[in-house]
Amino acid sequence: MTEHTHEYHSMTKTNQHRLLVAISITASIAIVELIGGILSNSLALIGDAAHMFTDTVALGLSLFALNLARRPASQTRTYGYLRAEILAALTNGIVLILISAYISYEAYRRFIEPPQIQGGLMLVIAIIGLLANLIGLTILRRGGLRNLNVKSAFLHMWSDAVSSIGVIVAATIILLTGWRLIDPIITIVIVVLIMRGAVRLVVEASNILLETVPKHLNVSHVASEVKKIKGVKDIHDVHLWTITSGIYALSCHLLIEDRMVSNSVGIVAEVNQMLSQKFGIGHSTLQLECEECQNSPVCHIEGKNR
Repeated sequence: MTEHTHEYHSMTKTNQHRLLVAISITASIAIVELIGGILSNSLALIGDAAHMFTDTVALGLSLFALNLARRPASQTRTYGYLRAEILAALTNGIVLILISAYISYEAYRRFIEPPQIQGGLMLVIAIIGLLANLIGLTILRRGGLRNLNVKSAFLHMWSDAVSSIGVIVAATIILLTGWRLIDPIITIVIVVLIMRGAVRLVVEASNILLETVPKHLNVSHVASEVKKIKGVKDIHDVHLWTITSGIYALSCHLLIEDRMVSNSVGIVAEVNQMLSQKFGIGHSTLQLECEECQNSPVCHIEGKNR
């Protein structure tokens, strides 16, 4: 197991604790807002409570995926369950989009028939929800957002915090002016903000599942650095992808100078060390060749495109 994989599993344990705290906070807010929404007759609070409940389920899914990702590799799953967190992140992103669609529908209904709201109680409950969300966001952000699953959980709590701010603004305006249409207007703004993060999350998770080149890496740059190593004449048939958040893999064919197999070990070691230190690529598969593989269709095509 590489140093990058060890670091990944260490971070996974830390992220589990953060997600547990986030789940506790979100579930508590959902209960408080539901009770407050019923007492104040506020559909906004009841809707936000439903939003919180959905996020609690999504955070639970993220925690389950992190637990699953810690399972060791097997004969049938040689990479283990590392991709489980990417599937969870994709699911969370889709859930956020569905939530946004539901909130949009509620906003449309409120434009037609604005509900009666007790602004005072609505304001107090929304402030409590905002403070709790800010605590949760601080806890999740403290460890960084390199892990896509934790990032998806962060986006859920961020959308909750934005929703709370929107409810606070709406409650304040209702209290001061009695203008109830502010509620659906604020809701539309919230939907746009949530959708922006959700779409990015779905795209990022989909790119990993499609084994797209990580956006911070460039195949040409990596190849040029490999060719600088003494003994390497050329590199082709390069594949670069993300296994899971923070773990990157590469496979390629190396055209090297004709030498004994025992003398080629040093080239492999030097290439692996450079890939790990300079690009953070912890998994690499290198096929050594002493002459161009002209008979391979893949290599032949790759050679033309270089």
